[in-house]
Amino acid sequence: MRNGGFEYRERVRADAGGETVLDYLARRYRHSTPEEWAERIGAGRVLLDAAAVSPRTRLKPGQLLVWRRPAWTEPAAPETFGVLFEDRDLLAVDKPAGLPTLPGGGFLERTLLHRVRAAAPGATPLHRLGRWTSGLVLFARTPEARAELTRQWVARQVGKRYRALACGSPARDEFEITTPIGRVPHVLLGSVHAAAPGAKSARTDVRVLERRRDEGTFLCDVHIATGRPHQIRIHLAAAGHPLAGDPLYAPGGVPAPGCRALPGDRGYRLHAAELTFAHPRTGRAVRVESAPPPGLRRRS
Repeated sequence: MRNGGFEYRERVRADAGGETVLDYLARRYRHSTPEEWAERIGAGRVLLDAAAVSPRTRLKPGQLLVWRRPAWTEPAAPETFGVLFEDRDLLAVDKPAGLPTLPGGGFLERTLLHRVRAAAPGATPLHRLGRWTSGLVLFARTPEARAELTRQWVARQVGKRYRALACGSPARDEFEITTPIGRVPHVLLGSVHAAAPGAKSARTDVRVLERRRDEGTFLCDVHIATGRPHQIRIHLAAAGHPLAGDPLYAPGGVPAPGCRALPGDRGYRLHAAELTFAHPRTGRAVRVESAPPPGLRRRS
C-alpha cells in the first residue's frame, strides 16, 4: 500500500537550539539517511518559518519547521477492526495484533486511527496499544466525552484488564508488581522504557488462570493501576516472568545486554480484554469486553 505522503509540522524545542537542520532531521527521523535528508533540503522540501534552508542552517527555539515526506509504501498490516460498543459519545473497537494504533515507524494510513476515522470522522483514541497487542481501544466521538474520560483516566477511575501468556511458574496465584519504570540505554534507540530504580511508580496486579507446565508458561489476567509505556511487559519480566516470545524484555525487566530488538517487534502475547468506566454523558457504569484470541484462552 502506497500512501499519499504527509506534511510534518513542528516547533523547534529549546533543546534543539543551535543544531543544524540536517543534524536535527537525521537524528530525529531515522527512516532516512543523512544523505537523503541533505537531498530533500537542497530540493527546497524543508522549510523553516516558511523559508527554504541549507543543511547548515542553525535552528532557533520556537521556529516552525515544515517538511513534506513524499508518498511511501507502508509495511503490511491487518486491514480491518471490530466494533464492540458504539453510541453518539463513544466508540470501542477490537484492534487486531499487527495493526498500529497511531502513525509512526513507517505507518501513516495503515493504522487503527486512520481506519476508524474513515468510519467515524473526528474520533479520538483515549489510549493506545502496542502494535502487537490485540484487543480493546476506546475512542471519544465528542470533545465533551474526551474531556470526561480523560479526567477518569487521570484519576485512575478506569478499570483495565489484560490477558497475557508469560513464562515460568509463579509461587503464588495472585501477586502485585510495583517496580518503578523509566528509561534505560538501548543500542539502537538510545533509550527505552524498562525497569529503573528510582523512576516513576507503577503497579500491576496479576492473577494466574492456568499453568501450562508442558510449555513452561502460564495464562494470566492482569490489572494495571497505572499506564506506563510497556508496563505489563516490563513488570512481568521484572518479576522473573517475561511474556512468552517477548524479543525485548528479559528477566529483570530490562533488555538483555546487546539486545537490538525494538519495542514494536512481534513475538509477545498480550490482549486488552476489558475496560470499565462511567459513561461520560449518563454517568452509568459501562463494561466493554474483547474476547482473547485462541492462544490466550483457557484450555478447559
